[in-house]
Amino acid sequence: MNSKFIVLEGLEGAGKTTGCNVVSKALQSHGIQDIIFTREPGGTPIAEKLRYLFKEGINGEFPTIKTELLMLYAARTQLVETVIQPALKRGTWVIGDRHDLSSHAYQGGGHCMDPKLIISLRNIILNNFYPDLTLYLDIPPLIGLDRIKNRSHLDRIEKKETLSFFIRIRERYLELAKLNKSIIIINASDSIEKVTTSIYVCVKNWIKQQKNLL
Repeated sequence: MNSKFIVLEGLEGAGKTTGCNVVSKALQSHGIQDIIFTREPGGTPIAEKLRYLFKEGINGEFPTIKTELLMLYAARTQLVETVIQPALKRGTWVIGDRHDLSSHAYQGGGHCMDPKLIISLRNIILNNFYPDLTLYLDIPPLIGLDRIKNRSHLDRIEKKETLSFFIRIRERYLELAKLNKSIIIINASDSIEKVTTSIYVCVKNWIKQQKNLL
């Protein structure tokens, strides 16, 4: 099999970090050992600087909603062009903690930006580059936010945004997932054992399907 790009998406508290590790174990069970992890925004020195500015601002100044979107796509194209695409070309599998779907959900859904603007920007910057598989870890915002409330550090989005903001994000995630066959919805509100099993089985079955297509 050619190497693939697998992405985990979801709200805060959905368990994306744990999910990435489960995906890696599922790949390894099929003999796939050459794997790297990425995160968005971030994943390169430049993209990590943009991540910090996006989340923390500077000297009390924070990006506007449009600036947020542009910063995210700047970080994303840097990551795709310097890390993800080169890795895929050399046969390395890539597991991503967030990718383009996050912008459609957070900026498009949460901030109510015009979806056409985001799609246009996506097409200009990423062209025809898409993940091979996206696992959307679905969780009601109240449950997700409750899970993260005891974290040592919350970023500005986690601290200042209203519940309705996260509800709109979830609605957009679900709307987009139903329109795209490469996005699989995982119930992330179950126990960690059940969620872990669901992700593991899902990835193993998907790999088998890909092998059957060869």
